[in-house]
Amino acid sequence: MTAILSIDTSTPACSVALIKDGAVLEDFRMAPRQHNDLILPMVDQILSQANLTLSQLDAIAFGRGPGSFTGLRISAGVVQGLAYGADLPVVPVSTLAAMALEGGLETNHTSWLSALDARMGEIYLGGYELHQVEGRWVADETFPERVIKPDNLEPIKISYQGVGSGWVYKDELNSVLPQTAEKVIKSIAPRAACIAQLAEHLFHQGKTVDADQALPVYLRDEITWEKQPARIGKR
Repeated sequence: MTAILSIDTSTPACSVALIKDGAVLEDFRMAPRQHNDLILPMVDQILSQANLTLSQLDAIAFGRGPGSFTGLRISAGVVQGLAYGADLPVVPVSTLAAMALEGGLETNHTSWLSALDARMGEIYLGGYELHQVEGRWVADETFPERVIKPDNLEPIKISYQGVGSGWVYKDELNSVLPQTAEKVIKSIAPRAACIAQLAEHLFHQGKTVDADQALPVYLRDEITWEKQPARIGKR
């Protein structure tokens, strides 16, 4: 049995999921500015629904970014506390890769250019190719993650479909692709169910970190992160 809890608070959406032997439970809510109040009760609810305790999990995964600075700090702090208290490894998962997986699960496309609105006229951008290994989802990075102004993009050699709020710059993004994206889904936000599915393969590949290394990835160099002391005991 492999059981992995995942959380994401990187956007106005707040979600918790649990994957156990390939089956996924998820609680997904659009809840701007409510992440602090909701996330731990949502964790308790998912664990209760699965009839599991933290100590029975194999790992905890989280959307490590990019995304909202405040949201990423919340998820990293919560994961550090939960993982430290239960002595569990952590699986950091790209929020952009999770969006690509959601796009792939909704369609029959496997190549996705994920874009999140980064404000200040910029977008977070990353390209991924989806496939499965031993029944587990993998999102291989084919266009390195970055934060960039859409007008500064250089031509991209790979054809992609588009996913995420950053595709509000559809004209600019399509102009640098070899061909116009056939499918664009702007409404998709990172969600814990997709993070959990990607985390399953990463866990079995040994791509985990200790609790104190569960850190956000902002993509902006000027942002710093201080590790939070673990304040959450075993459950």
